[in-house]
Amino acid sequence: MRYSKFFLPTHREVPSEAEIISHQLMLRAGLIRKLTSGIYNYLPAGLRSIRKVEKIVREEMNRAGAIELLMPAVQPAELWQESGRWEYYGRELLRFKDRHNHDACLGPTHEEVITDLVRKEIHSYKQLPINLYQIQTKFRDEIRPRFGMMRCREFIMKDAYSFDADEKGAEKSYELMYEAYNNIFRRCGLEFRAVEADTGSIGGSFSHEFMVLAKTGEDQIINCSKCDYAANLEKAEVKWEPSEPDTSGDDKMEPIEKVETPNIKTVEEVTAFLSISPEQLVKTLIFRSNGDVIAALVRGDHEINEIKLKNLLGTEQVELADSELVTEITGAPMGFAGPSGLKLKIVADHAVKEMKNFVTGGNKQDLHLRNVNMERDFQVDLFGDLRTITPSDACPRCGNGISFGRGIEVGHIFKLGTKYSETMDALFLDQQGAEKPIIMGCYGIGVGRTVAAAIEQNHDDEGIIFPIPIAPFEVVILPLQMHETEVLEAAEKIYEELSEEGLDVLIDDRDMRAGIKFKDADLIGTPIRVTLGTRNLKTGQVEMKIRAESESLLIPLQDASRVIKEKVKELYDSIK
Repeated sequence: MRYSKFFLPTHREVPSEAEIISHQLMLRAGLIRKLTSGIYNYLPAGLRSIRKVEKIVREEMNRAGAIELLMPAVQPAELWQESGRWEYYGRELLRFKDRHNHDACLGPTHEEVITDLVRKEIHSYKQLPINLYQIQTKFRDEIRPRFGMMRCREFIMKDAYSFDADEKGAEKSYELMYEAYNNIFRRCGLEFRAVEADTGSIGGSFSHEFMVLAKTGEDQIINCSKCDYAANLEKAEVKWEPSEPDTSGDDKMEPIEKVETPNIKTVEEVTAFLSISPEQLVKTLIFRSNGDVIAALVRGDHEINEIKLKNLLGTEQVELADSELVTEITGAPMGFAGPSGLKLKIVADHAVKEMKNFVTGGNKQDLHLRNVNMERDFQVDLFGDLRTITPSDACPRCGNGISFGRGIEVGHIFKLGTKYSETMDALFLDQQGAEKPIIMGCYGIGVGRTVAAAIEQNHDDEGIIFPIPIAPFEVVILPLQMHETEVLEAAEKIYEELSEEGLDVLIDDRDMRAGIKFKDADLIGTPIRVTLGTRNLKTGQVEMKIRAESESLLIPLQDASRVIKEKVKELYDSIK
């Protein structure tokens, strides 16, 4: 490809609207351009990277036995109403009416469509298992699109759906996809980790997120220092074991005591005022849950995890109550709620179970209670793991220490079970002729997000450092003196030889200053740069530089094509 004939508009300035490095560099390097909020044009260089990711995805999905199809972007409301997600999915689902006044939506995902297709075509265990996938444009009407390709409204996604006759088969399908995803992100040249995750609005019983490790990642990841346990912050379990009963008598219940706490609401304020540690206080938080109101209790030094609360309650969503509801339920403003005297369901974190003589809100303005105790002063209906894990907690699997890191979610796999097949009557006849729901799994990859995550992980002050499998070009050739015949002929010869070998080569044939060519080559992140100038050609040499390395290398002109080709192979082999 000749730079002079290619559409690659680069910018020197950092765009004011770009908050994170991948967004900045994708705009500056001419990979994308914004059309409107959360919607982007993929420019030729950006599209080349995306197509390379898609190629890797297709190869690994096909190798795992999945079959590609393509489903419509527009979906009828009836399918979403049948699954129960028409209202539950929320405002991210872009709903509209067609000219016949029929409700429809732009697909953010395709569980309903694929289930409808399969229930019409799959009727016997002999047709199972099957795994169908597509690479298609999705639309989610994000309330606040940001970070460029990381959280946009329209995006390219690979989504796959497996269908099995029994749990053993579903487990095998899940394992095949788990392995395929590891292969995909490894082949993309990324440092990543598969972590346990919540199933979210997709539903199902179990899932893993695939996280590209990056300091700028928006998700926190918890890793065990010894075993292979890893989870995102929402999912990470907190190890809890009951302590030995105290037989000394030191933990006897003290009489409850009312304490005036004028305008003192926060944990920090209350503990300082009462000269206690946060571990001696219990926070009471009021939530709405599918039309009900519940109270959730956590220790003062812990944070409630709403995902865990939702899962413990077995509800589709929970929402922290507003100040008006808190006052209505407790009789006091926010900051003074306590469990004593509440006439509603109370759930509590495991850490609260063994607390004695603790402090809570008094359900009255400017009042807290000392020496509150369970059983005597209130009853807990349900205990569970309700809090967010902290660095001081132990690994829930082996009990060793944990570390926190950051990552960018690029893939997510789910065990769906029969959530959709039961609701939508996707049934089959087993070997005994009995009718049973098909067991499903679903598996997604954000294609554009993978490119953006690669940039977040691989960049420096000069620009992108693309891993070679997903770089728009593998090699860029820079002839510095465009008016010198010797330079042009040598550059053209190398360009033609490498192109004939099937390499993706960009020759910068623009009549511009050397500094501009160097800046653009570094900005767009091409893994290998080959520079030809009169000074080195006098000694029969050209300069080769690896983008990820600081030093350049002089190689013989007569061997240049062979050496460059070998270096390309070496870069690919280093990823395998």
